[in-house]
Amino acid sequence: MRRLCGSAHTTESMSSVEAPVTAPEADATTAAASTTERKPSPQDSFTVQVKSEFVLNERPSCLVQEQPSSDNGGDNGTSKDDRKPNRGQNKKRPRDSKIAHADKACLAVVRGEQCPFEKSDKGCRYNHDLKEMLANRPVDISKGEGGADWLKGQCPFWKKNGYCQFGIMCRLGEDHINMGTGQNLCRTIDESGNEIIGLPKPVVQSAEASSSSEAAEKPKPGTVLKHQMDIKNVLSKETTNLLRKNKYPFVCKRHFEIKKGSKDNKDQAAPPVVTSTTPALPAKERKLIDFRDKVYIAPLTTVGNLPFRRIMKHYGADITCGEMALCEQLLKGQPSEWALLKRHPSEDCFGVQIAAGHADQFTRLAEVLANEESIEVDFLDMNLGCPLDLVCNKGAGACLMLREKKLRASLEGMLKVLNCPVTVKMRTGWNDKEPIAHHLQRNIQKWNIDGVGAFMLHGRSRLQRYSRSANWDYITEVGCSQSSEFINIPLIGNGDIFSYSDYEEKILKNVEKCGEDGGVNNLIPCAMLGRGALIKPWLPTEIKERRDWDISATERLDMLKDFTKFGLEQWGSDQQGVNRTRRFLLEWLSFLHRYVPVGMLEVVPQQMNQRPPNDLCGRSDLETIMLSKNCADWIKLSEMLLGKVPDDFQFEPKHKANSYKTITFSRATDINSTEEAGRAIGVSSVCAHTTT
Repeated sequence: MRRLCGSAHTTESMSSVEAPVTAPEADATTAAASTTERKPSPQDSFTVQVKSEFVLNERPSCLVQEQPSSDNGGDNGTSKDDRKPNRGQNKKRPRDSKIAHADKACLAVVRGEQCPFEKSDKGCRYNHDLKEMLANRPVDISKGEGGADWLKGQCPFWKKNGYCQFGIMCRLGEDHINMGTGQNLCRTIDESGNEIIGLPKPVVQSAEASSSSEAAEKPKPGTVLKHQMDIKNVLSKETTNLLRKNKYPFVCKRHFEIKKGSKDNKDQAAPPVVTSTTPALPAKERKLIDFRDKVYIAPLTTVGNLPFRRIMKHYGADITCGEMALCEQLLKGQPSEWALLKRHPSEDCFGVQIAAGHADQFTRLAEVLANEESIEVDFLDMNLGCPLDLVCNKGAGACLMLREKKLRASLEGMLKVLNCPVTVKMRTGWNDKEPIAHHLQRNIQKWNIDGVGAFMLHGRSRLQRYSRSANWDYITEVGCSQSSEFINIPLIGNGDIFSYSDYEEKILKNVEKCGEDGGVNNLIPCAMLGRGALIKPWLPTEIKERRDWDISATERLDMLKDFTKFGLEQWGSDQQGVNRTRRFLLEWLSFLHRYVPVGMLEVVPQQMNQRPPNDLCGRSDLETIMLSKNCADWIKLSEMLLGKVPDDFQFEPKHKANSYKTITFSRATDINSTEEAGRAIGVSSVCAHTTT
C-alpha cells in the first residue's frame, strides 16, 4: 500500500495530541509498479534499507515542493556517474545582513546609566531613544502568526538572573520591558524574601548619584558579561588587548627572530627556539586523563559548539572537546577564535584542540593558557588530522605529520609550559597507500617526552578526507606497534562508530584481538564519536545501555528545543543572537536528517556510510520533515523553534555534500490552496503530529 504524508491536520500548538499519518490506499496497478521499480541495485550497500511502506514514488505533500533544476547542488536523482562529488566549503553561502548601529540600543541606556560617549566629540553610535525603538520594535518571536509559542516567557536571562542586559532589543522581552517607556526591568528579592520587579538601581537612584563616577564606573579588565557568568574560559580584556597590540610578554621567541646558528645546529632534532628560551613552570603534578571505557566527543568544526556539547552531556558523554582553533588567530586575540575555547560548567572533563604550523606558535599559546587564570582545560589536543587545504597549506593539520622536527619541538615546548597533558590527534597518513601513523607513534614514544596523554587515530588518510570506510585493521595494527622499551601511550581509535554494534565490532573486539599474542596492546576501549554524534546525538546513551534506541520525533523535537534555549543563552536573545542560533541549528540539521528511525529500518542498525533513499515518509508529518534532504524543510523546522524567517531567507550548509539539496525557500512554493498555504506558513499545524 502506498503511503502519503501531509494529511490536513490542524492544531493550535506543538504540544497537541500525537497522531499518526494516514494515507489513502493506492490501486493494485500503482502498488505493482512501485514494487517493480524498487529492484536491488549495486548501490544498495550504500543505501539505508528501509521498509517498503515508508518509501514513496513522489515527494511527500507535507514537505516544500521542489522545482526541477539542472544546476541543483544536491542529489537530483541523476546517476552516480553524472554527479560530481561535493567537497570542501560553501564559501559563497548566504549570510545574515549586519544590523545597523542605529537599530541597536546603547547598553548603558538599557542599564539606566548615563552613556560615557554621549558628550564626546564623535558621540555614541547607538540609539538612545527608547521610545522610538519601542515604536519600531517587532513583535516577540513567540507571538504573532507563525510565532514559536513554546518560547513565551522564556527569555533565558530574565528567567535565570531576573535581568536581561539586551533590554528593548530582546526578542523575548515583553516580560521585562516597560511597554510604556521602553525601559528595562529588573527582578530582585527584598529583605523579607518578596519578589520585586522594578527599574535597575542606577535609574531609581537620585540624579546626583546616577551621574557620579561610581554609578557609571566602567567594567574592569576581565569582567565577564552577566549573560555569560556561568561560562568558563573567557579570556580577560587585559590579555586580549595585549595580544591584539602584540605586546604580550612571551618568553618563547618567534622562529624568524632567532639568529641563524651554525650548520651543526640546523641538524638538531629540536630547534633551540623552544628548548632554550622557554623555561619550565614550577613543578606541578600533571594529571593524566583516563579515557578507558569513556564516551569522548571529538572536536567538530562549526557544529561542535558549546550548546551542542551541552546536549551531548545530557545524553551521557563523559569527555568533550572544543572546536579546532588556529593558534595564529588566537595569538592575535581574535574573539571569534577564543570563543571556541569556552566551556560550560557541565563539561566536567574538557579539552581544547589547536592547530599550527610552527613550534613557537604552539608554545606561545601554551604560555597564554598557562598564565591565564580564567582558562581551565583538562587536556590540550594537538591537531595533526585536519585535511582542509587552508590549514595544510600553512604546514598545520595533517601536514604536520610529515614534519617530525617541528612536531617534536612543538610537543617539548608545550609540555615545558603546560600542567595538563597533551594528546595527539592524527590520521593514518597523507594517502591510504602509504600509512605512516605507526612510524610516527613509535618516534613520539622514543622522544620520551613526559606528558603525552594519548594518541587519537582517525582511520582515514588526509586525501580520503571522510570518504570510504575507516581502516580499523590498520588502527589495530598501530595499537600493537609501540615499543616495550619506552613508556606506553594509550591509543584511541576513531571512525564510523554509529551504533553500539559498531562500538562492539570495531573497538571492543579489536582491543581483544590486539592483546591476543601477549605483546604490547595500547588500543583502549574508548568510544570516540565524530559524525556519529552529529547524526545521532543520543549515541552515547545507546552505547552505555547497549541498545538501538527508536527515539520518537517528539523526543528529537525536545532535543532541538533544548539546543535553541542553550543557543539563545550562549549567543544572546537579541536579533543577532536569534540569527546565530538559527544558523547553527540549521547547520546541525544538515547532519540530523541522515538518521532513519529504527522502526522504519529493514536492516538494523544503519551504517555510517549509508544514505537514506529519496522521498521517505515517516510515521508522522514531523518525522517526515526531519527526514527531508531539502534545506527548505530545515528552515520550516527552525521556524517552529525560533519563529518566522524573512520571505527572502536562504540557507546553505557550510560543508558541501551530495546528501542534501538546496533550493530557495519560499512560502508560496507549489501551494494551490489556502489549507496547504496555512500548513506551509504555520509550520506548527503540520508538525504538531508526532510519533508515539
